[in-house]
Amino acid sequence: MHKSLFPAPLPDVATDAVALARPLDWVGMDGMALPIRLANTGGLPMLVPASVDVAVNLGDAGARGIHMSRLYLQLQQGLANEALGAPSLRRLLEACITSQNGLAARARLRLRFDQLLLRKALLSDNAGWKRYPVEVEAELHEGHLRLTLGFSVDYSSTCPASAALSRQANAQRFFEDFAGPRPLSTEEVRDWLASERGMAATPHAQRSRADVRVELKPAFDELPLAALVDAVEAALGTPVQTAVKREDEQAFALANAANLMFCEDAARRVASVLAGDARIGVWSARVAHFESLHPHDAVASVGGRNP
Repeated sequence: MHKSLFPAPLPDVATDAVALARPLDWVGMDGMALPIRLANTGGLPMLVPASVDVAVNLGDAGARGIHMSRLYLQLQQGLANEALGAPSLRRLLEACITSQNGLAARARLRLRFDQLLLRKALLSDNAGWKRYPVEVEAELHEGHLRLTLGFSVDYSSTCPASAALSRQANAQRFFEDFAGPRPLSTEEVRDWLASERGMAATPHAQRSRADVRVELKPAFDELPLAALVDAVEAALGTPVQTAVKREDEQAFALANAANLMFCEDAARRVASVLAGDARIGVWSARVAHFESLHPHDAVASVGGRNP
């Protein structure tokens, strides 16, 4: 039987002497494709694809590198087997540090994935799934877990200035059509308003997006994604819809008329939610209105720290 020319053990150049030796702040891997376990709206677990970044510090100046394969295997098992939350992230980060056999004292994870939430229609009995881009960052250092949650909410924004100009154009047309000195019945006015003549102009509206980022206080173990999304959407008043019948579309038009807003108004609405949430420490929000009037976007940002 032919003997191997290269018998075990396999070479490990990670143990070679280090040139320009010094500790490193972070070493790891970015953009790993891994499944993570989430609890859906019904409480049942589900696996979703995620892009994962992981890093540990390299505190030993004499060590050439960390054990990256150990990190990958820890993540592959831990993210798929336990539902995502503060306790599971803490255990996973502790395992990442332990896997390095004394080379590391802190660890960091970033997870990017899409959360699907089932949303009811405004009036009809229908419901549909809506996608929310999510980013979770967890860092463990000296036993302290810092947990940051980011997500995006799409909504509709109708321009208050455009609405005022449209109302003026509609009033002017009404004056022109009924300028004669004759009495008008409510039925005649109603029919005119329901006709094409009754809409001389319409305000411009556009799909918009709020990007929210919050650092959670240590006392809270859960990731309150659904609750924060609900609160932000309620404050904005015009979240985009999924399953839509005619009655839902009309209700959406009414909601837009009742929630006219510039990007500045939208930013303040989101800020009012984040600033009043006891689960949140540091927070920030950025809104962007993807203008239909202009070829550029209108944006506003705001941030703060809760006591």
